[in-house]
Amino acid sequence: MKKTLADTYLEEADELLNRGEVEKASEKYYKAAEEAIKALSGGNEEPTRAVFDLADKLGDWIITAWGAAVALVTVNLDVEQIKKYRDYIIKLVNERVDTKIIERSG
Repeated sequence: MKKTLADTYLEEADELLNRGEVEKASEKYYKAAEEAIKALSGGNEEPTRAVFDLADKLGDWIITAWGAAVALVTVNLDVEQIKKYRDYIIKLVNERVDTKIIERSG
């Protein structure tokens, strides 16, 4: 499968977090989430607005995932909390991939 911008941001964030650059890692995790939201919504809406529309189709977990992404860039979190929120970002990026696969086969 072709690597997307969301995938690239996710990889960069992991590398930064491993080096202890938590602020930069948090920003990259947010960008990965933003790109995943854009891909899921078709990129026609502001990501925050798109999240609520997507929640109707995919479930409320997507609101929680977006909230985690926003917290990563607005709150000074410790490494353990960032790792917890990272799991939400991974799910969001993976959902983007899974949904695209479903759309192609449907």
